[in-house]
Amino acid sequence: MQKRLILDQGQIGIILRRFCHQLIENHDDFENTVLLGLQPRGIILLDKIVTLLEEISGVKVPSGYLDATFHRDDFRRRDFPLKANETKIDFLVEGKKVIIVDDVLYKGRSVRAAMDAMIAFGRPQKVELMVLVDRILTRDFPIMPDYFGIKVNTLESQHVVVEWADQGFEKDAIWITEKVKS
Repeated sequence: MQKRLILDQGQIGIILRRFCHQLIENHDDFENTVLLGLQPRGIILLDKIVTLLEEISGVKVPSGYLDATFHRDDFRRRDFPLKANETKIDFLVEGKKVIIVDDVLYKGRSVRAAMDAMIAFGRPQKVELMVLVDRILTRDFPIMPDYFGIKVNTLESQHVVVEWADQGFEKDAIWITEKVKS
């Protein structure tokens, strides 16, 4: 398997700080803003951003975890059943500015499903999207991030792999992998 590093721990740290400063600039005191991490992989990024935001701004930002498993358009088309994750939102999104946080934007299907799932908690005033990696040229839905760390051109045969030290990896890193045909 071929593996190419696209972001190392230092670069990811810079991006996370940039995200926080952009959020502060765009949402001021976060009085009417909430952040939702998309399960399962977006919640690690969300937790890092919420911690850093509080450190930088001193403001506690309302945040939660959103699972969109049962709202996916391919839910019943899989050979194996999808396993749902916990939705953990203890507030309404009615009239709020919502920022959906995920690690990689690929086809746009997960984000579309997340917007459907989010409606159960009210109708937001505005929805924004934050992703570490925007895989351009692969979108099935016309969804674009408002905040992104890096844009990459990838082939269908390639995968973007996000590794977090919090999950037992040596360091935070983001890779593009591709199976080599033998």
